[in-house]
Amino acid sequence: MRRLAAAILLLTPLALAAQQQPAQQPTQQEQDAGTVPTIRTSTQIVLVDVTVQDKQGNPIHGLSKDSFVLTEDKHPQTIRHFEEHTPDSSKPGLALPPMPAGTFTNYTPTPENGALNILLVDSLNTPLTDQSYVRAQLAEFVKKAKPGQRIAIFGLSQRLFMLQGFSSDPQVLRNSVEHKLIQRQSTLLDSPVDSADALTDGITDQSMLSSSSLSQFQAETSAMQTQLRVQYTLDAFNTLAHYLQAFPGRKNLIWFSGSFPINILPDATLDNPFAVMNVNEDEFRDTTNLLARAQVAVYPVDARGLMTNPAFSASQRGGNLGANPAGISNKIARFEQSQADEHMTMDQLADETGGHAFYNNNDLAGAVSSAINSGSNFYALTYSPQNKKWDESYRTIKVTLAPTLAKAGYKLAYRQGYYAFDPSAPTSKKKKADEALPSVVTTDAQVASQSTGAAFARAAMAHGAPTPQDILFKVRVLPASTKDEPTPAYGNQLDPLHPARGPFRTMLVDYAIPGSYFDLTKSPEGRYVGAIEFSTLLYDRDGRLLNATGRAIKLNLTPENYAIFRKVVRVRLEVSVPVKSGESFLRIGVHDLSNNRFGVVEIPVASVAKLPPPPDAPAPAATPAATPPTTQPNAKP
Repeated sequence: MRRLAAAILLLTPLALAAQQQPAQQPTQQEQDAGTVPTIRTSTQIVLVDVTVQDKQGNPIHGLSKDSFVLTEDKHPQTIRHFEEHTPDSSKPGLALPPMPAGTFTNYTPTPENGALNILLVDSLNTPLTDQSYVRAQLAEFVKKAKPGQRIAIFGLSQRLFMLQGFSSDPQVLRNSVEHKLIQRQSTLLDSPVDSADALTDGITDQSMLSSSSLSQFQAETSAMQTQLRVQYTLDAFNTLAHYLQAFPGRKNLIWFSGSFPINILPDATLDNPFAVMNVNEDEFRDTTNLLARAQVAVYPVDARGLMTNPAFSASQRGGNLGANPAGISNKIARFEQSQADEHMTMDQLADETGGHAFYNNNDLAGAVSSAINSGSNFYALTYSPQNKKWDESYRTIKVTLAPTLAKAGYKLAYRQGYYAFDPSAPTSKKKKADEALPSVVTTDAQVASQSTGAAFARAAMAHGAPTPQDILFKVRVLPASTKDEPTPAYGNQLDPLHPARGPFRTMLVDYAIPGSYFDLTKSPEGRYVGAIEFSTLLYDRDGRLLNATGRAIKLNLTPENYAIFRKVVRVRLEVSVPVKSGESFLRIGVHDLSNNRFGVVEIPVASVAKLPPPPDAPAPAATPAATPPTTQPNAKP
């Protein structure tokens, strides 16, 4: 069960948190090592989820370990563990009891032994008209959604944002689709017909030189926009994979998108065919590997449904094209090539992660049902690779059925391989590159701290983004008093370009965190050292950062203080909310700087603004010391 000891602690009242002492959690380095998903024993274990369906797409049940043959780089492997998963075999996760008003946690109950489902609606890569159809189809799906299916809903524009956390309540999901799923016009998306062609319709031979230059310019601009979309999309997948890695078991990611080619190939119709070329294979492989490590199977769905070549549409300038027959030929060829590239990307992403791609089909609601049904019925196979050389090479996985079943025509889906990273290797190069980036949170001295993984910190603390659960914690948010203040609290940083005007209402943010979540290093002198960053950001409804406050605490603890620290960590922040700010949200985070692990909670200010102050309010924010006050586990926040 996921972090059972810590979950039990979080289920207790805030005042009793110090009485629990959960077991030491694995570090981020341990999570990142090797070919995760893995089982940590004395050797490296590779986990492969396999779906088996008949020709009609129905799941096949009742197979045994001996029904499967598994090879890695064509070498037979011994299946060490085997388990069949069905919706009926899942058990409800630990449910959260009612908590006191103003108390929140980032713990999300999830079913044991079952699959989680994520709907990702991509407005960055989908035309506006098709987004409305996706929304209508999703509304149709949630009306018929079976109770008990755990579903979360995300959106993608130029960043990833959460619309609805995991819920099995059809009414909650219906409200999210109808009221939170907003259509967004993508500024980086061309129409299905290349814009360069549209601008050069009817060009005559006399103007061919100028049209050639114009086509080159338009093609390079379009390629640049496509490259930005690729980067934003891969970043979103990486963020989502980090978030989902905290949940056990299989996750089915159903991605509605209209246009996403991995690579931009040379265009022979241009003067400089290679000017538009861009290859993203390495980034794509890194992303698919990260998704596979998080046990995420991707089911891409073409949001445009069944398409016909728009070059034949009556809306196109057919008369002008008649004067330039090459124009319509280019349109047809480019559309067909674009479709082939996009569908190839969808197939490749599905194949690499063990999912299935859906395109040329207008039944999007049916695609969701099919993906959830497929991804909820699977077999989990684990094996210990015979090749113990962790040389970062790609290892190919192949799963087939035993000869007695091979002739049945069953279809298998599973991830196709993994990269053999050393389980004991240090943090990846990408994370090291982030060390020079400034953190989004400042210390009490108002100096930006230099923290590892700052790029991911910015993503983790963005409004509406997934709430990481590397560190599970509880937080109490209550007004400091019933009176308003003319100026913000000490240590608060308002938006310097558009600073909010008073009056302000000060909110007390009280953390309670199991100290065993933090990765402290034992020094040669026998002391325990590390650094933790606490931050609270205030956003308006449009995601604009209004205010920020935080503390970065360096720890250098004696063994005696470390024993106390491990029980519970308590920290208080004060954040000022403009009374006239309108709808706003508090994004509350904790960041273990030693291993780049996060815990985040986001709450609407309206849910706590009218609550009474706590008994110990008002209390000034504590000043960081060599031994922080949080090492007093029995003291009130």
